[in-house]
Amino acid sequence: MSVLSTEVRLAARPHGWPTAETFEIARTELGDPGPGSLLVRNRVMSVDPYMRGRMDDRKSYVAPYQVGHALEGGAVGEVVESGDEAFKPGDTVLHGHGWREYALVDARSVAKVDPSVAPLSAYLGVLGMPGLTAYAGLLRTAEFKPGDVVFVSSAAGAVGQVVGQLARHKGAAKVIGSAGSAAKVAYLKDELGFDEAFDYHDGPVREQLQRAAPDGIDVYFDNVGGEHLEAAIAALRPYGRVALCGAISQYNVAGAGIRNLSLAIGKRLTLRGYIVSDHNRQMPEFLTEMGGWLREGKVRYDETVVDGLENAPAAFMGMLAGENTGKMIVRLAA
Repeated sequence: MSVLSTEVRLAARPHGWPTAETFEIARTELGDPGPGSLLVRNRVMSVDPYMRGRMDDRKSYVAPYQVGHALEGGAVGEVVESGDEAFKPGDTVLHGHGWREYALVDARSVAKVDPSVAPLSAYLGVLGMPGLTAYAGLLRTAEFKPGDVVFVSSAAGAVGQVVGQLARHKGAAKVIGSAGSAAKVAYLKDELGFDEAFDYHDGPVREQLQRAAPDGIDVYFDNVGGEHLEAAIAALRPYGRVALCGAISQYNVAGAGIRNLSLAIGKRLTLRGYIVSDHNRQMPEFLTEMGGWLREGKVRYDETVVDGLENAPAAFMGMLAGENTGKMIVRLAA
């Protein structure tokens, strides 16, 4: 059968912050899935910071979005028709063709998920790419060790909330987080167990971090860049490590650069960037450990849910502006 599907396309490349004019809602007709393909009705989809980079026409670790074409991203949906004997209608699958109501996907690129184990949205958050990003970034990229003092920026976001709890469970001496509101600071301390947290709007990050960690830090998990990274470099002890996960404060503005990077020489710091797809082999290990913590109630997570595919652009822009607590999810269908 053929179906009419609504999708969100890139209407124009943004210069600075994306606006409503960056996106367009369109209708398209999809045919039957051929051999090895699936027709999937999406139920939930993800909006993530990395998508902003794909809106620019520049060389990167992943190809840019194309103007006039549907955007892409993580989604979980239900198989409607199958051209692969390994899948049947009604199966629930995780795939990379969000931003649309229906998707024709290559069966080799999807993974079955069990909706009885966790809510579908969890496979886009704590049990999905953001969770693995936190796990691999802290344990592999930053080479976390028990007894480390850990600082996490954007700590109430999808990745940061997992990093802080993971560090605590792995034996950190102290876990510190920054966030963008008093409510998020309270969430970090009262619900997630961070030892210290501060609102970066309340004063210079460097001064607030110094008060939270007067003896310095060993690990900085960077989701923000800019002022936060400068503050962390100043606070890091000799041989400190930085996991460069993201720089959301710089995605929509021309950055001025890091003014104290020379401190990394004398302190013998390690600043290491990474991409989560480099660590896909860790997914089984991650799911075993994280799944156990979730069942035992040792890890908590929050989500911000926006209903309706037509509201996905607003959800994306809101996420870039820090309006979410935890993972930002767009719910397409119940």
